[in-house]
Amino acid sequence: MPTLHWIGKEKVINHHQEVPYRVLDKKYDFNTEEAKASDNKIIHGDNLEALKSLLPEYEGRINCIYIDPPYNTGNENWVYNDNVSHPKIKKWLGDVVGKEGEDLSRHDKWLCMMYPRLKILHKLLNTYGVIFISIDEIEVNYLKIICDEIFGYNRFIGQLVWKSRQNKDNRNISRLSNDHEYVLCYGNQLNGVKRNEDVFSNPDNDKRGKWVSANMVGLADEKARPNLHYDLIDPETKINYRRPKMGWRYDRNTMSKLILQKRIIWPSSPTGRPRKKQFITDYLESVTGYSSLIGDGLYTRDGTKLLNEIFEQKIFDFPKPTELISELIEQATSKNEIILDSFAGSGTTAHAVLNLNKSDGGNRKFILIEMEDYADSITAERVKRVIQGYGEGNKAVPGTGGDFSYYELGAKLFDEEGNLNEAVSLKEIQSYIWYSETRTKWNPDSQVTDSYHLGTLEDTAYYFIYEKEELTTLDFETITQWITQPAAQYIVYSDNCLLPEAMMQQHKIIFKKIPRDITRF
Repeated sequence: MPTLHWIGKEKVINHHQEVPYRVLDKKYDFNTEEAKASDNKIIHGDNLEALKSLLPEYEGRINCIYIDPPYNTGNENWVYNDNVSHPKIKKWLGDVVGKEGEDLSRHDKWLCMMYPRLKILHKLLNTYGVIFISIDEIEVNYLKIICDEIFGYNRFIGQLVWKSRQNKDNRNISRLSNDHEYVLCYGNQLNGVKRNEDVFSNPDNDKRGKWVSANMVGLADEKARPNLHYDLIDPETKINYRRPKMGWRYDRNTMSKLILQKRIIWPSSPTGRPRKKQFITDYLESVTGYSSLIGDGLYTRDGTKLLNEIFEQKIFDFPKPTELISELIEQATSKNEIILDSFAGSGTTAHAVLNLNKSDGGNRKFILIEMEDYADSITAERVKRVIQGYGEGNKAVPGTGGDFSYYELGAKLFDEEGNLNEAVSLKEIQSYIWYSETRTKWNPDSQVTDSYHLGTLEDTAYYFIYEKEELTTLDFETITQWITQPAAQYIVYSDNCLLPEAMMQQHKIIFKKIPRDITRF
């Protein structure tokens, strides 16, 4: 498999591991029950750090990821600055890549920005999940190679094509109007499209059920497939139907079986073409393939028009049409799954999820991440208006219903010296420890039986003996006082340990020192 090398790659290939883990600081709930956070999240902050903050709860749980990253066009006039010279990206490159960043090309910078984000997205994606990435011709080839590297070449489903422009662009010197964009797709498989059963009927009351007339003309010339080139004779009328130029789709033996099964539709004229009865029961599945040509009749202007209607003014130039994102989400999810968008922009993905839930009664959840300062005033505001309804009079659009919680990135879990940050709440620290050990979400309400016991999983009890104001010690007194839950094995965190090795082996205790042995991921 080919790999891609660029200036700065060695600095970012494992950078996702060095990104500090930050807790999420909830700012408000919208349309939720009192004191209850929503499973829908909108997060304001750098999307690399925000993605990492999702790992304890969502690693391997996201069913569908859609991202619309900067296309690297060089256009500096958009509200969402579609260029890697964005001040926040430049600062990030300076901090991570260093002086080498000053010599990077546009493509180098873009790849340095994208690579670690894709690495964490890969961690969040479910084994059976699907990721869609919108892109255009500027970076599509580079993106394909790094996605093959991160997600796996064997997980490449396809390169979808969307005709995004309805009218031709006559501004290009080359006189080529680039009227399409791409959506790279990685995962296992899509849901496909429900077969149109309306085309099936049973005009002759065939006991085998409904059928449709299917073509039997072949696709290969006589030189390539001589066994498919022969005259076909109706055994009852003796009419000879001369072999087509490209032959038949079936050899003589298969065709004889179809004749005996009375599955051939014979024309009355010898110049006609016999066809096959294709019964609806012949199909093992009720779905057909999803075309790689997507968003039929949907254009960028549709997304712009909708956003203008929601805000009653121009906000973005080229947001994606909501129906396009709905189409992709339907291909990757059922009614009760999680959709993530870490380049949220105007919030189209949340809008699509809410529309789908309203139309089919689903309970899909969305997570949006937006680093720009308009995360609340535009991204979240759009979702509020969609939930409650917008417009007036005959242009009023009813609300979809739903809710969300809005977050900012909070404090780092570890301070500059590598110690636990005392500004972080104990529950956040405990949640992190539990996740680092079990890779499962911590539920304090059901698992904590005393102040130090985090929970028991697969007959292993986990204890985090920690106090902000004093050092803790694992000793005989601690065992008798705190290690009380029955288990086959105990993993115990504390600042120090005074137990002899023999006693720990006897009681199946594994000691982990705070903060040295806390996993950084």
